[in-house]
Amino acid sequence: MYSANIGRVLIFMGNKNIFDDEDIKRIQTEYESLINNLHRCNKPGDTELIDKAFKVANEAHWNMRRKSGEPYIIHPIKVAKIVNQEIGLGAKSIAVALLHDVVEDTEYTLEDVQRDFGEKIASLIDGLTKISGTYNKENSSSLQAENFRKMLLTISDDLRVILIKTADRLHNMRTLESMPEHKKMKVAGETIYLYAPLANRLGLYAIKTELEDLSFKFRHPKIYEEIATKLKHGERKYVALINKFSLPIIEKLSESGYKFDISGRPKSIYSIWKKMQSKNVPFEEIYDVLAVRIVFEPIPGVPEKTQCWNIYSIITDTYMPKPDRLRDWVSRPKPNGYEALHLTVMGPEGKWVEIQIRSKRMDEIAERGYAAHWKYKGDEAQESELDKWIKKIRLMLENPLEDPVEFLDEFKMNLFSSEIMVFTPKGFLVSLPKGASALDFAYEIHTEIGNKAIGAKINYKLMSLNTTLLSGDQVEIITSEKAKPEKEWLAFVHTPKAIEAIKNSLKAESKDRIQKGMSILEQKLNDLGVMPNSEILKKLMLSYDVLNKDELYSKIELGIIDLDDLKKIIRKNPSRNVIKYWELKLIGSRKEKSAPDIPASEIDKSVPFLLRENVDNAEQSYEIAKCCNPIPGDEVTGYHSPEGSIIIHKPKCPVAIRLMSNEGNRIIAVKWTIHKLVSFLARISMSGIDRIGLVSDISKIISSELNVNMTNINIAVHNGIFEGKIDLYIHHTKDLNNLIMKISNIKGIENVKRVEDFTDNEN
Repeated sequence: MYSANIGRVLIFMGNKNIFDDEDIKRIQTEYESLINNLHRCNKPGDTELIDKAFKVANEAHWNMRRKSGEPYIIHPIKVAKIVNQEIGLGAKSIAVALLHDVVEDTEYTLEDVQRDFGEKIASLIDGLTKISGTYNKENSSSLQAENFRKMLLTISDDLRVILIKTADRLHNMRTLESMPEHKKMKVAGETIYLYAPLANRLGLYAIKTELEDLSFKFRHPKIYEEIATKLKHGERKYVALINKFSLPIIEKLSESGYKFDISGRPKSIYSIWKKMQSKNVPFEEIYDVLAVRIVFEPIPGVPEKTQCWNIYSIITDTYMPKPDRLRDWVSRPKPNGYEALHLTVMGPEGKWVEIQIRSKRMDEIAERGYAAHWKYKGDEAQESELDKWIKKIRLMLENPLEDPVEFLDEFKMNLFSSEIMVFTPKGFLVSLPKGASALDFAYEIHTEIGNKAIGAKINYKLMSLNTTLLSGDQVEIITSEKAKPEKEWLAFVHTPKAIEAIKNSLKAESKDRIQKGMSILEQKLNDLGVMPNSEILKKLMLSYDVLNKDELYSKIELGIIDLDDLKKIIRKNPSRNVIKYWELKLIGSRKEKSAPDIPASEIDKSVPFLLRENVDNAEQSYEIAKCCNPIPGDEVTGYHSPEGSIIIHKPKCPVAIRLMSNEGNRIIAVKWTIHKLVSFLARISMSGIDRIGLVSDISKIISSELNVNMTNINIAVHNGIFEGKIDLYIHHTKDLNNLIMKISNIKGIENVKRVEDFTDNEN
């Protein structure tokens, strides 16, 4: 049936066909693969709807090709397969996936979709379609953020649009190789910043892991390849080790009457790299590379939670567990619905092995996330943490922040993968992000409680509002009617709700203060018989050393400016020098640029921007980002700022990842040329056992043997333990790596590493 339908579509298009027979055969094969493996499409009309959507999409995209050269229609078909086979959505979602690009890329309009497929499918496609035209902000980056916010607006009615967009992003990442370098960095950065955490929050663990790995592959190709190669070389050893490890467990579980599947695999490349970074160790020192998953068929009449702990007991009778690595998500599932019991045990040959214990139901929720969550949720089931999170997002969307980029950052803060559970005095549970303070808890209970908070009782002990909470804490907030939010509070709150409430309160207070200050000034001027005007305000701002009217009014209301010499100031005639000073003050208040402006039209994004040594040449100018301090030899990416300067970041730098996500159109590919003349600032940190002459040995290697110029050295010794930091100028990462290797060979030195973020020493 379907092959015939495809044939009819292709014959219909034949009169304007530029696809060859191989292209047509590929389209037919891919579509047959989709419709021959459908899940959850058993309702009357499901297959007809999918067939109709394919015909429309195929005709709309006919003779269009992707950057890779393949027929464009392959992309919607692949997205539809992910939506159905990997996420588990039904016929309507498959139809939307097939049609998701027609409105944006073809002449087929949203009105056509509504006419042919109904209002529901049209609204979902609208959520997936980018905003056209220019957004009403000067900064073009806001269009990217506003497009994401527009997509999220559909969360109010139907979360399927987010799931389909995630599938779309997954296929784009799988085929990113054909894109130019700057596009790769933009898409990969946006993926790790937003889409991987979003997939995680929706419980799509398999997709989240793949998105992380693919993003890492394009942002750090050398490191990715290095870890992948090491995993491949150890593949046989890992398989043998997992088999040896699994046999005793299989035997004991079978004896206990369990029906189960057991599978083993190495951890994902990205998760291994993250552990290497957090522990500052090489690949060879990551001991829990292996992971084993046990998925069991529940025994009727016995709670799944009890069976998980029974299996845990069977495993720990065989292998010794690591107590601090037990993770119980069956007693209290994760906010996205994830349930499992995780433990780490000592396996054969002294290798740590992580084990995940899940029932079949738990496994489907873990793999298919939100779609499976609804499948297993009964009509009278309690509201889950995922439902609560969706409500929070709806509230954010109903009251969007003025700046869409700021909204995107607020949304990102809501994608916490790690959360804690704390108790109210009456025993109710409150979910907060890891690292949240007592003040975050206060605002989570109610905005007014947060605004009036003066302290907290944590586990019955009086503590300050900035105290970081831990899972299981019981918290009671102490309030006072005289209390009000302080600007300093923003330094120790983490939740968007708390941040927004404090900012709103401060804005309201500031507005009120400005209004009162304006009234005081007008009254004083009125007493002198003077009408306020711009010239008088300039004189006052200059005399009282303020940069704008709001600061002037605010300081008047606070009493910082007393206006006793008001009469004298307004009668003073400004000299030419004063006017010049005023102009200089305004100019000096602007952010200085260390590199000349480069118009966007002069940058060819098709080739990497070369980072030359002749930095005095305006055409080759760039700035080194102080947040990550890249040096020649490091993997780098460029950000073309709105001011015109090119700022060089490391791809893994959090600031760079945020820029890729928010302002991806400004990301450019960059490449170091040979550097022998210009030196770059770097920092290394060291630790070890102190001894006489240690500092002398280090200094000798740095200044004499390697001829490197030190700018700052900081050494401290406590209880015989030596710790030090050295700032120095080097030409290339090779020089730095050589230096680190030489210092690490000094007797007493235990650890030497490069420090990337050292903004604390900036003047």
